[in-house]
Amino acid sequence: MTTELQDDGRPARPALREIATDALRYWERGRLVYNAVLFLIVACCFVLGLPQSRAHVGLNLLLVFFVLGVIANVLYCLAYVVDVFVQLSALRRAWLRWRWVLFLLGTSTAAVIARFFSMGAFATWRGN
Repeated sequence: MTTELQDDGRPARPALREIATDALRYWERGRLVYNAVLFLIVACCFVLGLPQSRAHVGLNLLLVFFVLGVIANVLYCLAYVVDVFVQLSALRRAWLRWRWVLFLLGTSTAAVIARFFSMGAFATWRGN
């Protein structure tokens, strides 16, 4: 990305196309990690609940997890709104260095929610 200067010497703001491309590159790479974390949490809850968790597995549960996965990925897309909005602001430089914090907070929140849903689905709630 080349930095062009305005007439007054300040750096020109990148075009929306550049900002959108940057957001896509960053967040789609993160989506792989996000989905892997959620999958590992569900898998761990299943394994820790064996052999009782096996009795809960069926088509309906798989469909529920499919829908929850779709919802989780739609919510992940909200990061694009925040990212593009902040990149269009005067805070762009700092944001590019610190947006990983949004990724970490969002992934952590989704992980906690996935854990509770998984514990309920596999009846592994033991109060701890």
